[in-house]
Amino acid sequence: MTTYDLAQPGLRSPRSLREAWIALAGLSVVFLFEMLDNSILNVALPTIGRDLHASTTALQWVSNSYAVVFGGLMLVFGAVADRFGRRRVMLAGLALLGVASLATLFVTSVSGLIAVRSVMGIAAAMTTPGSIALAFRLFQADDLRVRAMTLISTVGLVGLAIGPPLGGFLLAVAPWQALLLINVPIAVLAFIGIARGIQADTDLHRGPADYLGGLLGTATIALALVVPTLFVEGSWTAWGAAALTVVTAVLFVIRARTASHPLLDLKLVAHPLVASGLAYKAATGLAAAGLTYLVTLQLQLDWGWSPALAAAGMLPQVAVLIAAGPLVNRFVRWAGLDRAVWLGALCVVAGLAVYALLGRLGYTPVAVALVLVAIGIRVVGAVAGVNVLKGLPENRTSIGAALVDTASQVTSAAGVAVSGTVLAVLFTGGIAQPDWTSVQTAQFEGAVTIGGLALTAMAGALVGWAYLRARRAH
Repeated sequence: MTTYDLAQPGLRSPRSLREAWIALAGLSVVFLFEMLDNSILNVALPTIGRDLHASTTALQWVSNSYAVVFGGLMLVFGAVADRFGRRRVMLAGLALLGVASLATLFVTSVSGLIAVRSVMGIAAAMTTPGSIALAFRLFQADDLRVRAMTLISTVGLVGLAIGPPLGGFLLAVAPWQALLLINVPIAVLAFIGIARGIQADTDLHRGPADYLGGLLGTATIALALVVPTLFVEGSWTAWGAAALTVVTAVLFVIRARTASHPLLDLKLVAHPLVASGLAYKAATGLAAAGLTYLVTLQLQLDWGWSPALAAAGMLPQVAVLIAAGPLVNRFVRWAGLDRAVWLGALCVVAGLAVYALLGRLGYTPVAVALVLVAIGIRVVGAVAGVNVLKGLPENRTSIGAALVDTASQVTSAAGVAVSGTVLAVLFTGGIAQPDWTSVQTAQFEGAVTIGGLALTAMAGALVGWAYLRARRAH
């Protein structure tokens, strides 16, 4: 068994994925945790609500607490990993994940479960950026980097796909706590793979820590993730929270421009490869979340499909996301990194446009839209992260990986917010009520068209800007 030292440029890097299988297995399992966690838990929310006597709002925070803490702390832990060691921080995060998951056995209230989910969000923020950064640094050839990213994302997408049916099966034979206890063996397997497959890295960022920048960055991202939910719910606090988000974002930018050693050097973010890669990832995050939200509502509420049939209706997207890995690798080799990423992003925009213009006419255009967006997500997911990390210094790869995840997280929330806000404005009455009137059906279909076109325009603008920005790198 070979352990690869990422800190010594003179040491031969692995010449194939097979040579680094132990390290890749550990990194893939980390991404499996991120994708499996919420998808498997959502199935159990009604059971958790009955068992812990939780309100609707409390149940929402069982999911949201994880997402907000995870998204809010990724930049901070990316910076910490670049200073103290990516492998070290990831191993600590995996240990925390295992302990937090075991703590589920002692949860007796919904507040206790929210606390456990928040700690798991901290663990995710410590581990997820490292999986991208270490996979990138493990190989020197771009082709192997793309193949490694594709492998890791495939494992994660399998987790996303099997989460709901696996959760349903476990609930039939075990209490809901079993769904979170699955994270314990995941953490152990990932810990072993990374500890045995990757040595500690020593080419670290030596600048002083920017505590104020970390606080402002965390507050900005956390608020950005909370605000969309407030808008979708129609909460009167949404506008105040949005204004506070803008204020903290401005203060963060000012801090980044004036601090001697900022948490995030904006000059690095402005590098054409970094900026374009983040914009491409933002476009796919926006499209994936917004399209899934609208299609799910359309299938069940407008067309009256059962939850099981609606889940089957999403299978074209799931099949592409899981099975397209080898095809993506061949496509990237044929097209090259630059052309592959913008062609993939164009698929995302095209899928949104098909749904917005034709989605009301039947399931076939909906399936086409799901497939096109899934193809784009697969290609952009494999390439954009590589481009971002190529544009950064070697000692800043963890915060670069954190930026990639943060861009996707924030725009995913924005995609749901845009779709939900359009529906809230145009649809009268309770959207979950059965037996819609013909007027309500027309309102919903109009909202789908307008919401879909808004998502198309936003994703198109991001892709167009990213394409122009990327051309500056040459």
